[in-house]
Amino acid sequence: MSAPTPQQGRLAHAPVVLRGGRWWLDGGAGSVPASGPAFTAVLDDFALSMAAADQAVDNLLIRQDEASCVDPGGRR
Repeated sequence: MSAPTPQQGRLAHAPVVLRGGRWWLDGGAGSVPASGPAFTAVLDDFALSMAAADQAVDNLLIRQDEASCVDPGGRR
């Protein structure tokens, strides 16, 4: 399994966007690049955690679907 990577686009429920490998603060008046190394490191860590959580949920759903294909007698 490969390591999760942050997805391009808006970070869930946050006014930040990852575009071209760079974080942008996105507001009603426009966007400005996020340039603080500590701040962008936290955004990277949070985005990676969100991607890992999404992958874990996807894996659980796949396992649940596979388990529902087998009847209690063990026959498909």
